[in-house]
Amino acid sequence: MNSKNIFGFARKAVMAVACASFVLGAIVMPQSAEAKKAKKIGIQLYSVMGAVQKDPKASVERLASMGYNVFELVQWGGNPKVFGLSAEEFKALCEANGVNIVSTHSSIQEDPAKEAEIMQRWRDLFAIQKACGGKYFVIPSYRADYSVKGIQQMCDYLNKVGKIAKEEYGLMLGYHNHSGEYKKLSDKDQLMWEYLVENTNPEYVCFELDVYWCTKGNQDPVAYLKKYPKRIKLLHIKDEFVIGESGTINFEGIFKQFYKNGMKDYVVEIETPRSLRQKTNADGSRLTQDQIMDEMFEAARKSAEYLQNAKFVK
Repeated sequence: MNSKNIFGFARKAVMAVACASFVLGAIVMPQSAEAKKAKKIGIQLYSVMGAVQKDPKASVERLASMGYNVFELVQWGGNPKVFGLSAEEFKALCEANGVNIVSTHSSIQEDPAKEAEIMQRWRDLFAIQKACGGKYFVIPSYRADYSVKGIQQMCDYLNKVGKIAKEEYGLMLGYHNHSGEYKKLSDKDQLMWEYLVENTNPEYVCFELDVYWCTKGNQDPVAYLKKYPKRIKLLHIKDEFVIGESGTINFEGIFKQFYKNGMKDYVVEIETPRSLRQKTNADGSRLTQDQIMDEMFEAARKSAEYLQNAKFVK
């Protein structure tokens, strides 16, 4: 074989290897990337509230780059703006980064003397969430007297507000717990949270189980998921700080039972620990708000990584 033929043969061999590598990459790499993107990982934006308020675009992009593709919002105070943007603008920003909005948090206390005004305020909030594309509207906390009369009044109020949410806006009203809801009523041998679940209308009211606060209330989130499989439609996945690091929350059991119930919507929530607020720099100065937010983003990144790697998370 002369040198010209040898050169031609070698060239064809190199091209064949290159083509094979390209095809293999096209087959394997996108599948791997697609598998990673397929996991639904949500976050409550309260986790990095200061940063989102300051720069919503940069914050959304930063969270999306970590693998978060579902957001839960905060609508405190009835502000028609969503982190300084219109609902439509914020929704577009999220969609541009592959993020869907599933729910929001806000609350308005009942005031029988101003019922018409209160219900109009609810309608204003529901309209904003509907424009964002979410399907749940969650009350994060509510003041009530822990007696049968007091909690029944709360149940009646939630049913009334939930009826407006569903019938007028196509939204499901939810209630989010802390640890206090797992105390007994003052005049009945029943936990407040259980009474709330059993005396609200499932057509209009669902529950967002905060698994951390449930555990802190000396209750078992898995047991509640088994007891009320169709009432708990969302989860707050929370830990002492970074998800999975404390080893005190049965995340595997929680996720498996939640999926078994036919549910799928959950969001990570990370509260800024007091230790971080008190942390100082080398010169003794307290961390700035930007520094605190950077640490919260890092906690969010580690939490997303934990969930991404957890085989029990779909």
